[in-house]
Amino acid sequence: MAGKKQFDMDTVLDAAMVQFWRAGYADTSLDDLSRATGLNRSSIYSSLGDKDSLYLRCLDRYAMRYGDRYDQALSHASEEPLRAIREFFDVTLQRIADPGLPDGCLVAQTAMAIPVLSPDIAARAIEALGFQQTRLRTALNAAKLADSDAHDFAAHIAAVNQSLAVMSRAGASQEQLHATIGISMSALSRALSARS
Repeated sequence: MAGKKQFDMDTVLDAAMVQFWRAGYADTSLDDLSRATGLNRSSIYSSLGDKDSLYLRCLDRYAMRYGDRYDQALSHASEEPLRAIREFFDVTLQRIADPGLPDGCLVAQTAMAIPVLSPDIAARAIEALGFQQTRLRTALNAAKLADSDAHDFAAHIAAVNQSLAVMSRAGASQEQLHATIGISMSALSRALSARS
């Protein structure tokens, strides 16, 4: 239609996601989103919804993009569980090391801000964290780890993974991040060796 502004929805959502990721929900204004996306306020509202709706779309986009990568890393856990978990951590390390992306993790940031977020956004962050533990528990069960151990290690690995993002945002070096992962990998290796 003549006079109607055209834009690529994926590009706009990625720009909004990075803006929220960089500054957080509370510190991202509609003017910030307008600058990041190139859309004016009325186009944001008419095409993307209000700030909460847009944030939820960005959070879902982020969780799906990295969730798919985590799933791929864990896909061979039944044959090579340690390699699968190492590759799971590598997804996070690669994201952290990418100079084109903000430090940290959008899901972790959201979880830390839950007290000041809407119930819908808080629930979505909790759901994303739950999916992370579920995918890990499924992979560890496939590796024949006992249910209780798989549950405990899934919670532990998910927590370590989130802490890597927080540590990187606070300026931790790659060596510190790898050392943190190494401790978890050693514990998991011992547990896998003790399988009956």
